[in-house]
Amino acid sequence: MKRKLLNCKDPVLKKKSEPVREIDQWVKDLCFEMKEIMEQSQGIGLAAPQVGELKRIILIQTKDGIKFFINPEIIQKSDEVEFGEEGCLSLPGLTLKIKRPKEIKVRAMDLEGREVEIAAKDLTARIFQHEIDHLEGLLIFDRVGFWQKIKSKRMLNK
Repeated sequence: MKRKLLNCKDPVLKKKSEPVREIDQWVKDLCFEMKEIMEQSQGIGLAAPQVGELKRIILIQTKDGIKFFINPEIIQKSDEVEFGEEGCLSLPGLTLKIKRPKEIKVRAMDLEGREVEIAAKDLTARIFQHEIDHLEGLLIFDRVGFWQKIKSKRMLNK
């Protein structure tokens, strides 16, 4: 089954994702299909809900290549925050300034089922937070004020 990238109007993107209970062939196939979609879309991150699967799986472009993270959770956030421009493959053409912690620590499983902990800062921390938001049913315009949300939704409707 060939999945495709969903746009922001799809109701799947507003739903909370389920944890992955077992890393079986279906999960691995989903991950590799997501990788292909992310590469074709020239993205730097992707979450399973963006391809229609409500599973807690994200992909992140790192300096070492694309990495898969299953059941990721943020276990630590810095007090220092920063605003940064964010776009989203499910909201093409829209970028918003989003306030996020500058540094985080994430716990997840890799594709082999090993627990990993990653300390991330700056852009990598931002990508993790953005993709984990998707697992919670949140989009970038859910992270901005009322007027910016209205303006961005009008822009997307054009």
